[in-house]
This record gives sequence, structure tokens and C-alpha cells, in this order.
Amino acid sequence: MIPDDLPPQRAAILAFLRGELAAGRAPSLAEIAEAFGFASRNAAQKHVQALLAEGLLEQVPGRKRGLRLPGGEADLLPLPVLGRVAAGQPIGADIGLDQQFWLDRRLFALRPDYLLRVQGDSMIDDGILDGDLVGVQRTPEARDGQTVVARVDGELTIKRLQRGPRRIRLLPRNRAHAPIEVRPGQDFAIEGVYCGLVRPG
Repeated sequence: MIPDDLPPQRAAILAFLRGELAAGRAPSLAEIAEAFGFASRNAAQKHVQALLAEGLLEQVPGRKRGLRLPGGEADLLPLPVLGRVAAGQPIGADIGLDQQFWLDRRLFALRPDYLLRVQGDSMIDDGILDGDLVGVQRTPEARDGQTVVARVDGELTIKRLQRGPRRIRLLPRNRAHAPIEVRPGQDFAIEGVYCGLVRPG
């Protein structure tokens, strides 16, 4: 589980590291910095040290890339990839069981039901990049501020949900993209909530 009180960027880094470590890769500080657009390794090191201090990662003594997941054997989930989700303008989902991954459930804040492949860059400030596989828990409900997979006019997008007294907005996490305003009476539904991600590589 990813703690709710982690800052969004640190939670994204933890999810990234868990995905890499579960796949048998131990990224360097330079690789973490590159993945999150940091100017130097120092910023990556600060986040890693904080995660180590909180017991969310463990350090293996005497190894240059000595990070590992805490705890015992992985609790693996079989998760199908059910198409694509836009991180930009909504796109139609090519729903179909084309792949399945066995993934450590500890990669995810919530237990996901399936994976979607991200297309676009509107969520990069939350560490969700083009090509990532995002875990989605099926639910028609979500809290204000949660990252959701929503269906707008029959097409899927991943955004942060903003509920106002008279309107719903879907917010990108990239200043180059505009929010999506959900109009009254528009075909709109929440398909699920974001649980975490895996970065294939």
C-alpha cells in the first residue's frame, strides 16, 4: 500500500520504484532523476532517503543499486491490459484482453481490477507518463481530488476529478493541457479510480 499522506510526487516515485524492483530492476539515482525530470540526482536522492526513513524501501548494504522492497514474498495479482486511456484529449478505448501481467499488489494504493496503457502527457506532473500501465479499480464513485479514469462522450481519459457545486471538471497535471469541463447532460461516467502504475521497460 502507498500511504495516503505521502506527497503526490513522492508517492509517484515510490510507485515507480516498486514497479522497477518488482520487475527485477534497481534504478540508479540518475535514472530516477531522468524519469521524473529532475535537474540533478540530488532531488532523486532526497526522495529515496525519505522513503527509506519511512520504511517504504530498504537499503541493501554494500551494493551500489541496493534498493529492495520491504517484507517477504510478493503477493501477485493477475491483471489484464484492457486497452488504452488518454492522458490528453479523450480517446476511444480499444477494449480487449491483449496482455496480462502478474504484479505485486504492493505496487498499488488500492487493489486494481485491470490495467490501461496511457497515451499522452497530460498527467506528467503526477509521474504518469506516455506508455505507462495504470492500475484501475472499477467504481462509479470517486472523491474530489482523486485521479480517475472517466468516460466522456464514449471516450476514456485519465485526469484529476474536481467536483464543484454546479459543475465537474477533469484536471490535467501538465500546464500545456486545458481542463475538461463536463457540461450538464453530457454523457459522463467515472469508470474507476487510479491505483498506481507500472512502467514497462
